[in-house]
Amino acid sequence: MMTQELLRIVDGIARDKNIDPEVVIEDLELAMVSAIRKANTLEDEIEVRINREDGEIIAKINGQPMSMQALGRIAAQTAKQVMIQRIREAERGSIYDEYLQRKGQIVTGRVVRWEGGSLVVELDRCEAVLPRSEQIPGDSHQPEERVRAMVLDVRETPGNVKIILSRTHPDFIRALFELEVPEVAEHIIEIKALAREAGYRTKVAVNSLDSNVDAVGACVGVRGSRIKNIVDELGGEKIDIVRWNDSSKLLIANSLKPAEVAEISLSFELGRATVVVVDDQLSLAIGKRGQNVRLAARLTNWDVDILTPDEFNAGLDTLEQTLREVEGVDSTILDQIIAMGMVSVMDVEEVGPDPLVNELKMEPELAQQMVIRCAEQAKVVAQARADAKAEKKQAAADQKKSVGKTMEKTAEEPAAESTKEVAAEPAAEVTGSAEAAVEETAAAEPAAEAAVEETAAAEPAAEPAVEETAAEPAEETAKAEPGADVPAKPEQPE
Repeated sequence: MMTQELLRIVDGIARDKNIDPEVVIEDLELAMVSAIRKANTLEDEIEVRINREDGEIIAKINGQPMSMQALGRIAAQTAKQVMIQRIREAERGSIYDEYLQRKGQIVTGRVVRWEGGSLVVELDRCEAVLPRSEQIPGDSHQPEERVRAMVLDVRETPGNVKIILSRTHPDFIRALFELEVPEVAEHIIEIKALAREAGYRTKVAVNSLDSNVDAVGACVGVRGSRIKNIVDELGGEKIDIVRWNDSSKLLIANSLKPAEVAEISLSFELGRATVVVVDDQLSLAIGKRGQNVRLAARLTNWDVDILTPDEFNAGLDTLEQTLREVEGVDSTILDQIIAMGMVSVMDVEEVGPDPLVNELKMEPELAQQMVIRCAEQAKVVAQARADAKAEKKQAAADQKKSVGKTMEKTAEEPAAESTKEVAAEPAAEVTGSAEAAVEETAAAEPAAEAAVEETAAAEPAAEPAVEETAAEPAEETAKAEPGADVPAKPEQPE
């Protein structure tokens, strides 16, 4: 009975820890050997075997059978400790092997806690770490919340297995497409290239291996159902599905959409694509803070330079004028250089004389002279651009300063008018009091006025005296009140 129970225990441990039952039995044998050796000398030859069929334990010391019942409590405790240690080591090895195979795949876990900005996530049999650098900007996870991430790395550390997760890696997008788009998982549609700025925008170039399946339509889904699930998982990150094309020009044009491209010139020597767009498409092609053109460059593996038609033609004109100054350069050479994708003096300077000699079979001396002349002109062009940029920056600063002053003045005018109204009300009350005082004084002295009239001829100076007397009360009243009740008149803003 004990032997069969032993096999059941071994089988239960193996299933619970996801390790091979044979490994558990071998660990148990080693634990028993350690327990027996603790009770005997180190020189003794000890052997323990467990029958895989019936669970019978056969123990021998120096070739002589022994009974396990003879072992005491200390030996049993030793066997237990050794067994626990060996099972833990086997479990760590099993976890390491399992997640090493799942590297690049998506796992779902439960948020346990925060540790210094990193998120600790509980997976099936272990804990994983989602570092701050691998979290999407704007993500906000709370304990007990479910989170999906990609297994980025698996490392063995002393006593532990460290699993690193990521939600910002481009392959996280690839794995999401495999989950949401069956055609991608079945390799009917392949993701040829992917460029991502986590939390903001991602460009995915897709190609269909079946002519009856539209790659872009399958990824978007009916009414955008498939792509919506991916966008929701990423917290609203924008995703551009780009149709793949083996032609670099067509691929670059597709990657810059929704902007419409007028012309593309490729320089294989420089790895540069000069893209011409009309003026009203320029900001759309470049994108917010250069994001659209930056992602397009990474997606296509080309250095993409966006120009307007005027800028493109100005560069060509400068290149033509500069090269015609070099003796031996004719229209044929100019056309060949432009056909190589060099559309400015900076391009010729950067590419150097070797491609001109190797590709165009040009004389080394002529090629060197052309590069030198273009280098000289490139400095002039660069300085002119720097000056223009500085002027534009200064003009923008002046305009900003002017707008600021106008807004300040506009904000101050209503305040000044309000202050004037408040000051005018007490002043009007005081003036009214002064006028009343003058009237009372004039009414109280009618006799004085009559006397003055009777003696007007004899004493002509009396009349001015009455006028001064009538004015005195008004003057005294006006001086008494404003000091306490009438605020000083505010200064007018300049």
